Amino acid sequence: MASTIASIQLPVSAGRVWQLIGGFNALPDWLPYIPHSELSEGGRVRTLANPDGDAIVERLEAYNDKERYYSYSILKAPFPSKDYYATLRVKPDGESASVVEWSGSFTPVGVSEQEAVQLFNGIYTDGLQALKENILRTPPGATTA
Repeated sequence: MASTIASIQLPVSAGRVWQLIGGFNALPDWLPYIPHSELSEGGRVRTLANPDGDAIVERLEAYNDKERYYSYSILKAPFPSKDYYATLRVKPDGESASVVEWSGSFTPVGVSEQEAVQLFNGIYTDGLQALKENILRTPPGATTA
């Protein structure tokens, strides 16, 4: 099983970051790659659409609002992997800063471990950069579109 992790430091509080990204259905609020998300099974499964129209179906495996993280698995996706399990976590870094970590483990299918790690690390890194850009241009207390 392969794994990777990406992180980014943000000059905003962990609470503010979690307010934006902490909902299991919140990806379209901050991740341009995912323009649509729909919940099912009582909010435990999300079906995402990427810009190419490919469906990505993910199951919420763990959620901790107090510690600001959730973990999910992929049920269906156009990725060369199986047994995918990831965690998105926000940690305080003082009172007015935070660190966001996105980590995952997976078994590559049809590609090398290095190729799979590069793919998911790229998704996490690009996603966290998009989060940073979004949160820095959104005033505190404002909602995103």
